[in-house]
Amino acid sequence: MVRDPRYDPLFEPLQIGPVTTKNRFYQVPHCTGMGRLRPNMVADVRASKAEGGWGVVCTEYCSIHPSFDDTPYPSHTLWNQGDINSHRLMTDKVHAHGALAGVELWASGSRSANLMTREVPMDVTSLPNWNGDPFQSRAMSKSDIKALRRWHRDAALRARTAGFDIVYVYATHHYLLDNFLNPAINTRTDEYGGSQENRMRLIRELIEETKEAVGNTCAVAVRFSVDEGGGADGTPVHADRMEIFEALAELPDLWDINISDYSLEMGVSRFVKEGALEPYLEGVKAKTTKPVVTVGRFTSPETMVSQIRRGVVDLIGAARPSIADPFLPNKIDEGRVDDIRECIGCNICYTGDSKHYPLRCTQNPTMGEEWRRGWHPEYIPTKGSSSHVLVVGAGPAGLEAARALGQRGYQVTLAEAKGEFGGRVSAECKLPGLSEWARVRDYRTHQLLQMANVDTYLHSKLSLANILEVGADHVVIATGAIWRTDACGRYRTTALSVSPPAECIFTPDDIMQGRLPQGTTIVYDDDGFYLGGVIAELLHSNGNRVIYITPDSKVSAWGVNNAEQIRTHRRLIELDISIILNHGLDGYDGENAILGCVYSDRQQAVTASNLVLVTSRTPVDTLYHEVQSVIESSPSSAPATVARIGDAEAPSIIAAAVYAGHRYARELDEPEPQPGYDVVSVY
Repeated sequence: MVRDPRYDPLFEPLQIGPVTTKNRFYQVPHCTGMGRLRPNMVADVRASKAEGGWGVVCTEYCSIHPSFDDTPYPSHTLWNQGDINSHRLMTDKVHAHGALAGVELWASGSRSANLMTREVPMDVTSLPNWNGDPFQSRAMSKSDIKALRRWHRDAALRARTAGFDIVYVYATHHYLLDNFLNPAINTRTDEYGGSQENRMRLIRELIEETKEAVGNTCAVAVRFSVDEGGGADGTPVHADRMEIFEALAELPDLWDINISDYSLEMGVSRFVKEGALEPYLEGVKAKTTKPVVTVGRFTSPETMVSQIRRGVVDLIGAARPSIADPFLPNKIDEGRVDDIRECIGCNICYTGDSKHYPLRCTQNPTMGEEWRRGWHPEYIPTKGSSSHVLVVGAGPAGLEAARALGQRGYQVTLAEAKGEFGGRVSAECKLPGLSEWARVRDYRTHQLLQMANVDTYLHSKLSLANILEVGADHVVIATGAIWRTDACGRYRTTALSVSPPAECIFTPDDIMQGRLPQGTTIVYDDDGFYLGGVIAELLHSNGNRVIYITPDSKVSAWGVNNAEQIRTHRRLIELDISIILNHGLDGYDGENAILGCVYSDRQQAVTASNLVLVTSRTPVDTLYHEVQSVIESSPSSAPATVARIGDAEAPSIIAAAVYAGHRYARELDEPEPQPGYDVVSVY
């Protein structure tokens, strides 16, 4: 297959200062949850992007000095020779695939408390720690600013020695340099505060000094926001940011433009769609001759080409789409657009940074496992035998298991009891804002349809007898899980003390199957992720008076980890949905719910005709136990192995189900890993 000529602009080279990128695909700096702790993992993550065709591949932000320590976040550092050696692991691999390597130099300000180095935090003025730690920064003196400039220059030189081709001055996202620009924060009275010229002085100095240090061999980029924030989505509030941008417009070699509101810049697809930053780029290109890049969760080649042809940007920036499919550029180049694993915008990738663990992805189960397990995002070892594998259940785990097994060359039979593939994905993607989640199903079903060695069957609910009749060598049970009706969860581990009438009780399964309550309805969210908030919104649109109750201190509390919580909480407030926090469910009789305060023995009653329980799930694993029993009692008439995967083994997020399916397919007929194989020294 050949590239569609419509996409030719995406593959034109572009000069960025002293270096040239081979195309317009630019993986912007993004965190991985690996950083300085796991440099081999970082190197292979970035290498997969370069191999997949990205012309520029940047690493995550790098602290320039121990005064800017991001512990416990496992980001990267450029403090010494050891860091140079660590980064060289990445740059060598990126260069081997013909891509440029970029690095973002980072000075945190009051965003970090220096918990490891115990250095006193510094910022433009003395400010509280923005992450909630009980520390406050000191106001930087002129000698501090002078030291900062030296540290930044030294880090740039280390970056050049480490093999980077693009070096960033990082002046956004509410970190130190951004605070110097902000008149509401920068209340200094010296030459670094007050007037616009004074507030931008430090950024100008750092750009000029970085250019002087490395500009003959490395391009110098600036990450910058032309939006001061505070406006509605899609409505920039420039204040004097555009004037500052115009004053600095010709100094660097590249502008990486973003916005103030991070929950919009990398918002979940429930609230933010592709190309959402375009309104903020209006007028930017007219003010500079230098290349401009921005992000927008771009997955459509048409959208990418349109942005370049219309002069919105020169380069297509991406973090999440490059995670979901590191080979996205190559697939466009090879005329395989339908094979792209499109990002679904769930932001599970971002939780790696928030929760301090290595990056993972719902669409791409190999992400983060390139070095640790040797998994490649596109290639997989051929089958280890001529076995026939029966996969029971075509949810995210079953679909991925069948797809990967089929790719390996096994004969696969996939049986789904319902009339459509996708399992929970097909159910949840019909809920408000979650339509893009269907991509998990659609990518895999498209791949399966191209495999002659995979047979798929709908409306095929299998019994034990049916499974044995198939005569497969291996059986995989991927039958998912169902939501509990007894309120058992984190808050309570026993059933409700009063059993309410069945017609008053609903679960997410009921809601997704179209069984909706009438009248005042409590949505009791002891799950804490997205589903409780989504169901509350759906029922509001159905005309119900909705009362959202949770033992947590926030709506959809776990959503803080994927940048979703604020927008979910705001949405429920905007809909005038009643919210009761810090209370668990102690009882319900069909008319009144008894709520218990999580901090005391106080209780209160809330009247409601219906109760939706979003608490915990029960694995549907009966078939697994039945097949396992036959294997143990009569092995000659049974499959060689049976396994349960995904929610049928342990209910979790969709990303975990996809991973489970992929792992099963990868490991079938392979040597059993040695204990501790996945804990590898990185030095």
